This record gives sequence, C-alpha cells and structure tokens, in this order.
Amino acid sequence: MSVKSSPKFGEGSSASPPQPFAYLQAPNAALYGRILNVFAEARERFIVHLRPEDVGAELRSGPDGVPVPVEAVGGALDQLVGWGNLRADPDTGRVTSVEDFHRARFLYQLTRHGQAALQAVAVYDEALGRRGQLQSVALADIAEQLAALLVLARENDPDPAKAHLALLALADRFGSLADNAQAFMASLRRTIDFQDGDEEAFIAYKDRLVEYIERFIADLANRGAQIADLLTQLNAAGVNRLLLAAAQREAGDAVPDAGADGQEAERARLTASQAALTTWENRWRGLTDWFLSRSSRQPSQAKLLRGAAVSAITSLVNTVATLNERRSGRSDRSADFRALARFFAQAPDDDAAHRLWRAAFALTPARHLTVDAETEAAWQDAELPGTTPWAQAPPLEISPRLRETGSYERRGRPTRVADRSAARQVLAEQVEREAAQTAAARARLATGGPVLLSELAGRDGLDPDAFRLFLAVLGDALSARVPGEHESSALTGDGTMEVRLKLVDPDAVVRIPTADGVLSGPEHVIEIIDLVPEGSAGGSRPSPVPAMTPPMTADTAEGTSR
Repeated sequence: MSVKSSPKFGEGSSASPPQPFAYLQAPNAALYGRILNVFAEARERFIVHLRPEDVGAELRSGPDGVPVPVEAVGGALDQLVGWGNLRADPDTGRVTSVEDFHRARFLYQLTRHGQAALQAVAVYDEALGRRGQLQSVALADIAEQLAALLVLARENDPDPAKAHLALLALADRFGSLADNAQAFMASLRRTIDFQDGDEEAFIAYKDRLVEYIERFIADLANRGAQIADLLTQLNAAGVNRLLLAAAQREAGDAVPDAGADGQEAERARLTASQAALTTWENRWRGLTDWFLSRSSRQPSQAKLLRGAAVSAITSLVNTVATLNERRSGRSDRSADFRALARFFAQAPDDDAAHRLWRAAFALTPARHLTVDAETEAAWQDAELPGTTPWAQAPPLEISPRLRETGSYERRGRPTRVADRSAARQVLAEQVEREAAQTAAARARLATGGPVLLSELAGRDGLDPDAFRLFLAVLGDALSARVPGEHESSALTGDGTMEVRLKLVDPDAVVRIPTADGVLSGPEHVIEIIDLVPEGSAGGSRPSPVPAMTPPMTADTAEGTSR
C-alpha cells in the first residue's frame, strides 16, 4: 500500500509559484503572522516539525494569550501551505489503526520561502524601529582589533584562525558602527525637522543630545586618528596576506557539489576562495575609506560624519531658538506694522496721529547742511568737544543759494573732469613691479626636481618676496596633507605653481634663514613646479597670495612649517 500526499501540501508547484508575502495583506493577517512566529520560535529551539495541536497550544500560551479554535488553526495552516510558507508532510508516527491511517494527519514545517519572508519582515520592522546610536565603544573595539591584526601581519607565518576571527570581529563591529551612525543621523534629522510635538520635552532633550554628540565627536577625532594610523601601518605591513588566509579558511568550509570529481571540486574551492577574497577586500576598502581620506576632494566618511554632527548641533540650536521665538511671540516687520496700526487706532485725535506718523516714518521735508572748509577750520581752532551746543559753537555759514533754490549746485558750466592719467600710470608701474617680483620669486623657488628643505637653506636664504611666496605654497601643501600620510601636493590659489611635499624625518629640524626671520621645521623633500610657460602672458601676472601675506618676523616665522 502506498500513500500519496495532496499536491497542495508541497512547497508549491510549477503552476503556482510561492507567494510567501501574501499573508501580509490577507484578512486574517494577524493570525497568519502569529502562526509563522510560532514556527520561527520553534526553529530557534531546533524543533522542525509541528502538529496543529502543538501550534494551537503555543498560540494559547503565547504573549497574546488569545485562544484560537482548532478549525481556524487548521485552515490557516492549509492556507499558508498553499502560499508556500509552510510544507505539510503526512504524519504516520501516531497511527494505531486503519482508520487513523486513512485520516488526514500532517506535520508542518517552514519552507525556505517562508523562512526568508519572516527574516525580511523582521529586518523591515527592525529598520523602522531603529533609532541608531553613536558608538564610542565601537571605535575602541575597532582600534583594538586593528592592533591585534597588526601584530599578526608583522609575523612571518600568521595563524589563519586568529586572523579570520579578528577580521570577523572587526567586520561585525565596523558594520554595527556604520549602520547605527547612519540610522542615528537619519533619526536626528527627523527630530530636528519636526513640525508639531512637545516643545518643552524637545528643549529639555536638546542639552543632553548636544552633549552626547559633542562627546562622540571628540572620541571620533581621537580614536579616528589612531585608527587611521593603524590602517596605514596595516596596509604597509601587508594586510592582504591576512585577507587571503581568511578567504581560504572560509572556502574550506564550502559544501562540495554533488557528483563533482577531484578536479572540479578543486576548481570550485578556488572559485569560492576568490569570491571570499573579493568580499574581504571590499570590506577592507570600505573600512579604509571610512577612516582615511583619499584626497581633499574625497574625504573620509568619518570626516563627513563629524561635519554632519557639527551641522546637526547648529541645526538643533537654531530649532530651539525658533521655538523660543515662537513661544515669546513673533517679532518681524508684519508684527511691527500691526502694533503701529493699533497705536494709530488708539490715538486720541488727529494731531496725535500726525505726530505718530512723523515719528514712525519721518517723511517731512528736510534740507541737510554741509560743512565747508572754513567752518571746519574754525571748529578745529576752537578745539570744541563733541558735546558743545550749536548755539555756543562758531556759526555755520550757509550759501544764500541753498535758501533760494534748495540746492548747492551752482548754475552754469559743469565742473571739468579730472585728468587721472598720471595716477593710472603710477598704478600700472606698480602692477608691473609686483608682477616682476612675483615672476622672480617663482623662478627663485622652482626647484627643477625634488630637493631637501635643508638645500633651500643652503642657497644664502630667501629674499622677502620669495619667502612670502614660499610660505603660501608651503601652507597649501601642509593643509592638503591627509591625516596619517606623509606626502601631499597642492596648487597655489592662482594656479601658477604646484608644490609636492614629503616628510623625511620628523626628528630632523632644518632652519631656513630669511630677511624677516628664521623658518624651522621637520626635514621634508619638496618639489616646486612653475606651471606658467616662460614668456607667456600669465608669466607677468602677480600672484595674489604673497600680496595678502603679512610680513614675517623672526618670532612669527619660527615653527611655521610644523
């Protein structure tokens, strides 16, 4: 005798593909969800199969505690089987008679589609309810894991198990940090942009939130620099060996394909190892980009997060100021005009209204006097204080034309236009001298290749013009340096010069004598390139940077390159 199960109790058929999310929009979605949660909790206890009475008992003893009829449970189980969430297998374990054998009894278990749907719904609910957090502890854990990896990377034969475990812990901690920081900033933006809510609670919450963000910014600045330095050392020590060891260890646990021979199994293992290595390289690249800036135009995610956190603090303060202004009453031009309208309405008579008009708008005609040179000379000779009354001061002589015509302008021919050609000639000569000085300074500083700062010091010092231009290009190169790196390059503001800087020895101090003082700092290899072709129009263009730089003295020049 053979037993044939009904087609509706399989994992679906080719004619009806699984629809594991259909229960979410069904009329009894709450019951279906409770039943699937019962199966998910049983799976966590390593229980695979459940009978309908087991499901009913779990529903009665669950947190909801709402009894469900046995018929409703059976119908819901059959419907979930039809959608592909559950699989039904004949239950022959408790058959004691022929009647029991012919009676439909089934064991139910989650299918792959049902389990995936439950996990997707759980992730969705978690993302909706997540507020996120700024994890200072995660920064410390990441630094600790990187230090352990650095010790392994410096070994000749690192232990693959230790490297794999350290990388797994590092990836888990970093993923949690990045996800929680992103969720926190998103929730913070929703908090700042709120329209209606408890204003008193928000204002009280603001101080604690600002303190929390400021503490994380300080931790991120300190730990971020430490993590960036560890990442730089790991890249130099050869972290790829550790990534390859972790990938090979993961590929060793891959399930072999059925029917594959030795060569095919080896090729499958190599393919799995390469895929795992690509995954680990992407994770490491993401970690590196999070803490290390590629360039000034591609800052690290940690730097962007610091900027967003600082902007959030400013937005919080502005939001609180808006709330305080809203509570204290609106103060703007429209409110001022409404208050003025009330003043007019409350005026006792027309004379008072006219006085209020003149006081508010001051639109009465007036003739403003000007002081001539003779009057100013008389006031200076008398040495009068600013509080002297007009009646006690020397009289102000007014032209009769002002009273007769209301204007100081004299009738007749207009005043002759002043000839300013001489002044323009002086300015043109000054511009040419500055252009020549700038061109000479560029030619003086162009190294023609990498040189040491100490070699610049050996060229009998720098004249003031060349020194000011040198400080400008040196400042641009130092400001473009990424934390944790020893090389940088930058262009001047006018695009006429490029400077490339590389730290040689932070302990070796060089001194460059100039007419304004002595510049001292660590030894660097510097290359200054003049980008203006010789004889071009741009060669005579003055650089705006040296002209804006104040003169250096021996005190102010000391330690500038640091």
